[in-house]
Amino acid sequence: MTESNSSEQKTVMDVNEIRKFLAHRYPFLLVDRVVQLEPGKSITAIKNVTINEPFFNGHFPEKPIMPGVLIVEAMAQATGLLGFKTMDAEPQPDLLYVLAGIDKVKFKHQVVPGDQLELYAEIIRHKGPMWIYKTEARVNGVVVTSAEIKCVATKTEK
Repeated sequence: MTESNSSEQKTVMDVNEIRKFLAHRYPFLLVDRVVQLEPGKSITAIKNVTINEPFFNGHFPEKPIMPGVLIVEAMAQATGLLGFKTMDAEPQPDLLYVLAGIDKVKFKHQVVPGDQLELYAEIIRHKGPMWIYKTEARVNGVVVTSAEIKCVATKTEK
């Protein structure tokens, strides 16, 4: 995975287009924009971390730190965008992209208000509805979290 400077990159998908593909909504939509997307290969997305995030009220009020599980969730949401764009599928209200497993998770640095998370995902394997990704979250080019994420595209019941 290569280091990049997201401030120099163009927006490939804005939050309005992201909302067409992801079922998440405030306060759980954790991808603000996509700056690089190569269907079938990789994605780089951005999450701007602000003190206004609701989780900072309790994690922790005197030393706000973004919960690691939410960093992993942000990386998983980026994989969802890559999966949908790779399938070249129009958003469908009855299709969800859900987390199926997380392996090899490493938390290396804390993420605090004012940080900009760069979410990177690369497809390792895709077989049937199962997708496996190598992911990283970076701040200023430094890896703060990495994981192997497994997701499944699934139809929902009406």
